[in-house]
Amino acid sequence: MNKTLKEKLLVKDKWIRGLLMLMFILIKYSVSWLIIIILLFQFITNLLFDKPNSRLLEFSKNLNIYLLQVANFLTFNSETKPFPFTDWPK
Repeated sequence: MNKTLKEKLLVKDKWIRGLLMLMFILIKYSVSWLIIIILLFQFITNLLFDKPNSRLLEFSKNLNIYLLQVANFLTFNSETKPFPFTDWPK
């Protein structure tokens, strides 16, 4: 193994990012289930009351922005760490 490759493999920041990526993969998976629950609830609310729940609309909009931030971080399109390392999207 040449020295430059060994040095690259020992960069602490890259390993920290790797651990953060694993954490955000789990968060993304959990949030995906939450979105399924919200969409089912909104569908039922819309059936019963002819309109979706307005509070959940705002929350789900912010949740979608959050998922985009997570996806951008996971795919190296952003170096900004999503919530809880930054503010919740608004």
